[in-house]
This record gives sequence, C-alpha cells and structure tokens, in this order.
Amino acid sequence: MPIENMNKLIEANEIAFLHADICLASPESYSLDEKRRICEGIDASTAEVEAAMREDFQSWPPEAQAKMLDLLELADPGNFAWWLETLVGKTPDAPPAA
Repeated sequence: MPIENMNKLIEANEIAFLHADICLASPESYSLDEKRRICEGIDASTAEVEAAMREDFQSWPPEAQAKMLDLLELADPGNFAWWLETLVGKTPDAPPAA
C-alpha cells in the first residue's frame, strides 16, 4: 500500500477518535444514534488501519517478518500478543478471545 493511502487511513482513524473525544466532552449534545455512529466509525477506521498494516507486513519476506516480530516482542512485550494477532492473524493454537 502506498504511504499516502496509509496516511489517509491513519488520518481518518484519528478523526474518528477526535469525534469521540468531542462527544465525551459534551455527551448530552449527542443522541444515542449519533454516539453509535461515532463508535462504528472508530471500529471501521481501526479495522482498516489494522488490515493495511497486516497486508503490508505479509508482503515482506519471511526473514523480515521474523525480525520485526522479534523487535516488537522486545520493544513491547506487554502488547506482543496484539501485534502478533494484528500482523499475522489468529494462530490455530491460540486460545479463544475472552
């Protein structure tokens, strides 16, 4: 994916979270339906960013993927399971999500 497209996805995700922040600052100003749409926007834009990250990562050679996973495990051990699932996908031996 070209970097410009990824930047657009990230910007859309940031805007979705900004809408949520604005809503949280004044929740009485939003209807339940508007709040639902804001949440759906966050979910959709986050899914698009994660899918683009996965697609890019999976286009790398296996050696580069392994090195990146090693780096992520060292740099962010508390969130490594998230990185692994996001970049690689669910593994067959993974326990079901709670």
